[in-house]
Amino acid sequence: MSPLADYGSFMNIFFEESGSFKAGTILSQQGESYQVELPGGRRSKIKGRDVLLRFESPSPAELIKQADALSQEIDMSFLWECAPAEEFPFATLAGEYFGEGASVPQQAALALALQGSPVYFRRKGRGQYQRAPQEQLQAALAGLARKQQQAALQAEYAEQLVAGHLPDALKGKELQLLFKPDKNTIEWKALDAASMTTGKTQAEIMLACGGISSPRAYHEAGFLYEYFPRGTGFPDVGPAHVPTGDLPLADVQAFSIDDITTTEIDDALSIQELPDGLLRVGIHIAAPALGIERGDAIDEIARTRMSTVYSPGDKITMLPDAIVDAYTLKEGAARPALSLYVIVKADNYDLVATETRAEMVPISANLRHNELDATITAEALADGSGEYPHKRELRLLWPFAQAMFAKRQAARLGYGLRPEVHNRTDFNFYIDGDHVTISPRMRGAPLDLIVAEMAILANSTWGKLLAECGVPGIYRAQRAYGVNRTRMQTSAAPHEGLGVEQYAWSTSPLRRYVDLVNQWQLLACARHGITAKLAAPFKPKDADLYAAVSSFEAAYAAYAEHQSRMERYWCLRWLLQENKRQVQASVLKGDTVRLNEAPLTVIAPGLGAHARGTQILLDVLSVDVVTLTVSLRVAQVLGAGAGALAEVDDSDDDGGEGGEGGENNEGGGNGEGGDGPEAGGDDSTDAQDGSASAAPETGGDDVPGTAPLAATASASGAETAASQTAC
Repeated sequence: MSPLADYGSFMNIFFEESGSFKAGTILSQQGESYQVELPGGRRSKIKGRDVLLRFESPSPAELIKQADALSQEIDMSFLWECAPAEEFPFATLAGEYFGEGASVPQQAALALALQGSPVYFRRKGRGQYQRAPQEQLQAALAGLARKQQQAALQAEYAEQLVAGHLPDALKGKELQLLFKPDKNTIEWKALDAASMTTGKTQAEIMLACGGISSPRAYHEAGFLYEYFPRGTGFPDVGPAHVPTGDLPLADVQAFSIDDITTTEIDDALSIQELPDGLLRVGIHIAAPALGIERGDAIDEIARTRMSTVYSPGDKITMLPDAIVDAYTLKEGAARPALSLYVIVKADNYDLVATETRAEMVPISANLRHNELDATITAEALADGSGEYPHKRELRLLWPFAQAMFAKRQAARLGYGLRPEVHNRTDFNFYIDGDHVTISPRMRGAPLDLIVAEMAILANSTWGKLLAECGVPGIYRAQRAYGVNRTRMQTSAAPHEGLGVEQYAWSTSPLRRYVDLVNQWQLLACARHGITAKLAAPFKPKDADLYAAVSSFEAAYAAYAEHQSRMERYWCLRWLLQENKRQVQASVLKGDTVRLNEAPLTVIAPGLGAHARGTQILLDVLSVDVVTLTVSLRVAQVLGAGAGALAEVDDSDDDGGEGGEGGENNEGGGNGEGGDGPEAGGDDSTDAQDGSASAAPETGGDDVPGTAPLAATASASGAETAASQTAC
């Protein structure tokens, strides 16, 4: 037991409880235990071995107050020198330091000082201490000095950040501090302290002091820092190898249909009238697989990136520019392509035969949506009015595409789904510097439907070819109902949302690694027939093929999230740019609404219960392009609007309305404004649910959901960004 001073009759004690020192008044004693009342009124049972001092005066509260004050005045270095090398009781050292007859407050102060200075003294038991060895003391003091210096630096950095200045120590570390911080560094602690002081986010602090140039740069930098830490450039892979001499020249004049800014043109069409009332439809896909081999340097690049990344006004291509330039289906020359020829009856469009072959395909024209959508309407195609390139071919393809669409709808009905309804509005983003133009575009235009149906036809037919040859491929399969109903796999299975028996992404090999892999496999089928599985780069049960599927899904989802984030950013920028004080929106579900003029889905607090499609007028209270939030208030319920209802009434709660609605249409822009995911998933329709401005309701792969697919483009002529959706 610790030695206790003997002052005669005592009613108060100074004791240790839970590692700290306290004082209280004795109410009763039973053996070696005391019932004590603390100054705050709390009562506690204290064992005798925990009592360090017994005293009559001062009062317990006054004792603690005096002891705290005295302990701050104790010179710990001098106290350490006064202390013996061996273990000692605190009362003994109090006599050495304060002199014989040290008062109760002085003894208590010394106990507090010893307990609070583990650098100088080690606790050896209740009331017992031993001074630290000199070597350890010096090392500990040096560490304390460093910490004090760091604390001073941290405080200085925080003050500079609060004042809007970026400390030199933080320069070059901005992205790391925001996106992958080491929270033990003084730089991050200073940024965090500045954030807490100002009530701003760390990103807002960094923007205010110039560490990040703009909110746009902040959102882009977060994605690039994680997925492209070494930059978006390509290593030198040398000139592209294009085996043109080994390929026959096709007897067609093909044409592509894309957005004005598309550079990765990977599909073109042709159609010829044959004797006996037959049509020969050609679907020609750029063939980089002819010059890229599995495992070579370009394959490694493509497999690392897995897909072209699209966002409004920007894109990061999967393949180097030299490879894209060599294989893109640019007009004016014959280009290497993998062609699917479909022979059908001209009267009912029943399939007669198919043929797949690698060849050089003359590309006569690159048609552009921006220039032709207003001219090539359903009415113009029906009555032959208007003048435009490849008029005869388009007039032949239009009813064929309609027939293919109708057959898919019948298959969807057989799966228990409702038909697709092409009555939603897509949006194109055009970015010029910091100015954004958001243009609506109705889905289901003739050029859209032609491209979409030809792509679906190619992907389903080629999926069947892979299965018949016993060659593994990468398929998109979808059930009509159920959780996780859309999946990627290496064996053929129905895609019920599209109404096809199998579906293998194969029409975008310049932009998606899955399509490049499938093209390798298809080339083996075209060249070797039933022995293709022996010659194909990926053999049955190839573990590397499963790994590619897994990697692709992860990358594609991350890229889609980035695109969604940037689409939301540009929608909010548009609200600020146009100085929108009020906006009109359509009710989706509950208090979730979608703006009519931009693909932005938001929450309208206090909206109440309204039918889907009800028109709402909203006051815009505030917009934050850093946190990507907008504050709205319901100004007026306008009622049901015919246009808005048409856009959202085709509910897909049953998993319906799948469709490719723009395989290379990429969100209604049919260029790189929609290029990436082929309209976003299995293609166009599921992309709606994937855009940042859309609130997915079904999460289906090819299900339109409730929000428009946002196609993006650059008004300055730079490449457009596609509407890409997660797999």
